[in-house]
Amino acid sequence: MKASKTVSTRSVTTKLMTTASVGALLFGLSAAAQADNWRYAHEEYEGDVQDVFAMAFKEYVEDNSDHTVQVYRFGELGESDDIMEQTQAGILQFVNQSPGFTGALIPEAQIFFVPYLLPTDEETVIEFFNSSTAIHETFPELYAEQGLELLKMYPEGEMVVTLDEPITTPEELRGKNIRTMTNPLLSETYRAFGASPTPLPWGEVYGGLQTNILQGQENPIFWIESGGLYEVSPHLIFTGHGWFTTAMMANQDFYNSLSEDDQQLVRDATEAAYEHILEHISGLADESLEKIQAASDEVTVTRLTEEQIQAFRDRAPQVEERFVELTGERGAALLEQFKQDLEAVQND
Repeated sequence: MKASKTVSTRSVTTKLMTTASVGALLFGLSAAAQADNWRYAHEEYEGDVQDVFAMAFKEYVEDNSDHTVQVYRFGELGESDDIMEQTQAGILQFVNQSPGFTGALIPEAQIFFVPYLLPTDEETVIEFFNSSTAIHETFPELYAEQGLELLKMYPEGEMVVTLDEPITTPEELRGKNIRTMTNPLLSETYRAFGASPTPLPWGEVYGGLQTNILQGQENPIFWIESGGLYEVSPHLIFTGHGWFTTAMMANQDFYNSLSEDDQQLVRDATEAAYEHILEHISGLADESLEKIQAASDEVTVTRLTEEQIQAFRDRAPQVEERFVELTGERGAALLEQFKQDLEAVQND
């Protein structure tokens, strides 16, 4: 049982390690750059989706060049906001971060948290990421404004809500503190759903659920299993409201300083990692759910019917309106492009 002994102490470990780890990075920055050692940080644990992507990227780079890639997992250099700051400062060359956190930096990235915008069937989601104009043309420009070279956006898994009791209606969420990532639109989503959104960094989630400060949270099922969240929040609700999305990017000054060959190497390694992750996530949710159910007899699984989902979907327009309020004309244009891209995929 990994969570009660390890996850609940990870936030403490994170805080103890961060200062020393970043100091070591700064101390070795010049020498490491000359040695072509590239640093890559992500938000998840060993064996999770972002880690699998990072290790596939590392393997391709090291198999096809003299460069090395050093991968840092969650907690080794701090929380999500820490690794983004380190990437923008040039301490890290690569970072993998969800729009759930990047949304504070790039408000338009919060579009992935408009509920019921993305479909939940895997094949359609993947086709959207492969072909979307918004993904391949609009977002790179938005990330570039923040000194980031967007290399790939990719899906990790359908979002699942965990709670202290099973629910089937928005009314049953009333009064429940639901942990959200620290972006305004996700808070608006759960406010629309009837809950009380509580933005928190990941390191505080397990303890908050364990002490009932929080009554629920959302994550893809593999992360619920990996982080042991089912131990303290055992009722899984499949609401069909979206997929967890993440983005892999580079410090733009670093990327622009690379030779053409090395830029191509980075792009090729990113594509190889992307193809690998699409295979990896296929069936991952079912495998993770089986592990959860084998580990705990307290777990319940509620899959909302179409009629039940509609009650939640009816509340989505107010989140779209809030997205446009937060992002202005650019956000409105992006939302329209998203819908066109999705319609093209669904009508293909």
